[in-house]
Amino acid sequence: MRFWVTGDTHGTLDIGKTERFFEGREDEFSKDDFLIICGDVGVCGFTAAEEAETRRILRSLPVTVLWIDGNHENFDMLGEYPVSEWNGGKVHFIYDDIIHLMRGQFFDIGGTTFFTFGGAYSIDRIHRVKGRSWFPEELPNREEYAEGWQNLEAHGFKVDYILTHTGPREIVDDMGYYLISDSELELRQYLQRVAESTEFRAWFFGHFHEDNVIEEKYFCLYDDIIEL
Repeated sequence: MRFWVTGDTHGTLDIGKTERFFEGREDEFSKDDFLIICGDVGVCGFTAAEEAETRRILRSLPVTVLWIDGNHENFDMLGEYPVSEWNGGKVHFIYDDIIHLMRGQFFDIGGTTFFTFGGAYSIDRIHRVKGRSWFPEELPNREEYAEGWQNLEAHGFKVDYILTHTGPREIVDDMGYYLISDSELELRQYLQRVAESTEFRAWFFGHFHEDNVIEEKYFCLYDDIIEL
């Protein structure tokens, strides 16, 4: 069992990096291995054709795909899937090999532990249509914040890896991405509290469309695919 992690794939727009990574190497992997995508995936997308092609490509990969939600997901559609429990946390099974890791969850997958917290603010929402191409659920609610904190507390604020879409406030500030809207401030501050309270090996996030390593343990991913 092995894990790889990458950034946003945006439906079919940036999904080619996953195909190229595994192309010609299929025999090296199995469905017991995992590719983790840090949000803006498009498994629940905005058009039927785009969504179908995204799912087809991800299912063709020689690994199981785990993903957290970003801000560019169809949350109405995602919410129609039943909530299941898998390796200690709540998930949506899109298929057996495409699994959404819900917000504020703690997973133990073969002895490797993860804390997940998706969501972010869409700075391009002015160009989108509410309920069709952006959804208020892109930002967490009170219950998700509380459940995440309780799950960390229950595990002694210790985890191997943290997976989010946006990043902790101070890390994102260091990258130069200051808030355009106060809407994401609460989420970034919450993640900052998680960073200050939790012992972890590495933190992976996407959202900012660049590959960057901050303080040797925070990894912003876009094109890179990293093995844990």
